[in-house]
Amino acid sequence: MPRWVRRTARVLGFALVGWVGLSVLLVLMFRVVPVFGSMVMVERKLESWASGESIDIDQQWRPWAELSDNAKVAVIAAEDQRFPEHHGFDFHQIRQAIESSLNGGGLRGASTISQQTAKNLFLWTGRNWLRKGLEAWFTLLIETLWPKQRILEVYLNIVEWDRGVFGLEAAAQHYFGVSAARLNVDQASRLAAILPNPREWSASRPGPHTQRRSAWIRGQMRNLGGSAYLDRL
Repeated sequence: MPRWVRRTARVLGFALVGWVGLSVLLVLMFRVVPVFGSMVMVERKLESWASGESIDIDQQWRPWAELSDNAKVAVIAAEDQRFPEHHGFDFHQIRQAIESSLNGGGLRGASTISQQTAKNLFLWTGRNWLRKGLEAWFTLLIETLWPKQRILEVYLNIVEWDRGVFGLEAAAQHYFGVSAARLNVDQASRLAAILPNPREWSASRPGPHTQRRSAWIRGQMRNLGGSAYLDRL
């Protein structure tokens, strides 16, 4: 084998090992350190500079005990009802999404809360195979190194809820003028209802679709058992 090939392979090997080590260290660090930013926040800020319409990022970390149980259950009911059972990937939902697409239905999302947390925290919002591959890697890491409660805690603190509004505390104040700890069932369900399109839909001024979706979410919350469901995490 030519020397330059061996040298290139060695460099690539060291780079891969370094990348793996760095990503593991980052995930271990964020298991205990409050998260005051994310790559999606950085992306939104860069987009605003590029468009000439600068935005202020509003995000305030709140620990698990200061996040409304209503919001925790509402988000699970809306986004990922198998969250306590799966290991990062809901293959049942993936199969249903594929079958729906093959049968002529619209393309359905099948991302779990774990996948969305990995994407929001470490990656960008584009859709390509590189990003999906990195998302799978970081999803495996956080599912292995974090408890479920921590995954949901980080997700609720960094998810986007409006232009420049990230995390449950900022969203609760932005839409309802209350803290994240004081969200009632109706408010929590409306916040969960706008997550598929948070920059276009409003939790405080819900349209017909958001109202129907939030009513469905409240029904699912009751079916899950309310806050008692959180004991499974």
